[in-house]
Amino acid sequence: MAQPSSRQGLVDYCLRQLGAPVINIAIADEQVDDLIDDALQFFYERHFDGVIQTFLKYQVTQEDVDRAKGGVGFASTSIDGYNFTETANYIKIPPHIIGVNKIFNFSTGSNLSSGMFNIKYQLFLNDLYYWGSLELLSYTMVQRYLEDINWILNPEKAVRFNKRGDKLYIDVNWTDVQVGQYLVIDCYRAMDPSESTKVWNDSFVKRYATALIKRQWGQNLLKYQGMKLPGGVEFNGRQIYDDAQREIDIIMERMSYDYEMPAFDLIG
Repeated sequence: MAQPSSRQGLVDYCLRQLGAPVINIAIADEQVDDLIDDALQFFYERHFDGVIQTFLKYQVTQEDVDRAKGGVGFASTSIDGYNFTETANYIKIPPHIIGVNKIFNFSTGSNLSSGMFNIKYQLFLNDLYYWGSLELLSYTMVQRYLEDINWILNPEKAVRFNKRGDKLYIDVNWTDVQVGQYLVIDCYRAMDPSESTKVWNDSFVKRYATALIKRQWGQNLLKYQGMKLPGGVEFNGRQIYDDAQREIDIIMERMSYDYEMPAFDLIG
């Protein structure tokens, strides 16, 4: 079908685009599987439709606290007589998570006090006994001022993450973290094709996967360069390879302009 909804459907689509079944595409099934995986990986890492923002809820374990406090998991290295110890203040992240924005504040209370002595509660109690007693502009300015104070006294938690490590480092005082406490992580995860079958029909994935298979096909035929078949037909793997490479170059250029999110300093 022209609109593949499965992995095999995408493979069949790409091969038909290259001439199958009229032409024998000299490429192994294992090579096709590798190239489909390469296309999906590039789609997840560069295409704005390849990921979705999500929120993970993680419950802190005793192992996490012990490791972060130095009980277990520290990596020590000695170089030229100097001892180095790497911190282990991390939690494990699922492999489909490819980016982390932040971790929501998990302090037990606000530095602006809590309960009946909370500043926001007192504002409502004393100034909002009926809705017409306070200007909305004044109320908004007060709320923003309170949020600024709370942000200074209780800033966001510093985190470090690399998608190749599957570890989220949380740079906080772990004596304040309690076992069983929940952490909410703002992150991006790769789209799961088994759930979101439209990934197989994405225009970029189809075009890019086809170009990769075409290049591999040409590379397979390079060893037959100049060999003539009965009837005078001659393999031309170099031409197939070069054409596919030009198509990939064009796709890479379009990726930068059409499908990839611009860098933050280029927005605006």
